[in-house]
Amino acid sequence: MHIEKTLLTFHDPHLKFMNSLLVYRLSVGAACGLSWPSDRIIIQVLDDSTDCMIRDLVEMECQRWISKGVNVKYEVRNNRNGYKAGALREGLKHQYVKDCDYVVIFDADFQPESDFLLQTIPFLLSNPELGLVQARWKFVNADECLMTRLQEMSLDYHFSVEQEVGSSTYAFFGFNGTAGVWRMQALNDAGGWKDRTTVEDMDLAVRASLKGWKFVFVGDLYVKNELPSTFKAYRYQQHRWSCGPANLFRKMIKEIILCEKVSIWKKFHVIYAFFFVRKIVAHLVTFFFYCIIIPASVLVPEMHLPKIVAIYIPSAITILNAICTPR
Repeated sequence: MHIEKTLLTFHDPHLKFMNSLLVYRLSVGAACGLSWPSDRIIIQVLDDSTDCMIRDLVEMECQRWISKGVNVKYEVRNNRNGYKAGALREGLKHQYVKDCDYVVIFDADFQPESDFLLQTIPFLLSNPELGLVQARWKFVNADECLMTRLQEMSLDYHFSVEQEVGSSTYAFFGFNGTAGVWRMQALNDAGGWKDRTTVEDMDLAVRASLKGWKFVFVGDLYVKNELPSTFKAYRYQQHRWSCGPANLFRKMIKEIILCEKVSIWKKFHVIYAFFFVRKIVAHLVTFFFYCIIIPASVLVPEMHLPKIVAIYIPSAITILNAICTPR
């Protein structure tokens, strides 16, 4: 089997390493320990941090692996324009990237197993129409507190229902922004990274899908990572995940409708199921139902909700979301 040259991009230690200055060693070590011919892989560490101490620590760790013969490229920017999308776009401009056939993307707190590439690249080799292979996340701090346990439940539902179904039916599912392998041709064909919204990963996935590229989700391949364990971090993440898709939908609706490369059914799925229902209606219904209607029924004695609305519907929603995480 011909082994293609692969770029592994490891992004943004600044955002992740603030919680634990030791996690960078685990993550960089996991990336450098992947089973793949050393002359066919480049480990690219993109550091957007503004903290000199963090930069020095990460650079020292990269130099340690370079001294062991690992092909590590430590890249920094003098600005943070475009944030993650900007960093990834700049990372692909380097000359050594031109010869790479695939790009593997990990956020800074992700720790892939050594056989990650052996379990993902073959999908791309066997199917030239495949543009993305997405792996599942495994949360190492899921039992830290009640908030992390609830996040695990919600994300397990997302992976099992939304992504696995979209993959198995060749419909559409979004790129999670990390723990995925892109075919470089598909990434370039879609127009590369854009920073017009806060969901650059979803933006790229939609554009690649409109170009006719297919995606596959590997549900039994897990990559370790951490969930936000503070309310501030969780709120920031949810704001990005809630507002970004709605903004992207507003900017891409015309492009999706006019696209000639995909079927009407796929357009309908992307517009109605993926964007309108799951990214807009779901958030509005959740907010008004749980934050306005139910509290109002408690605070206002004259307002009465039937049991099916006050008890059975919320219970059914909770059970359905929890079904993918039985424990």
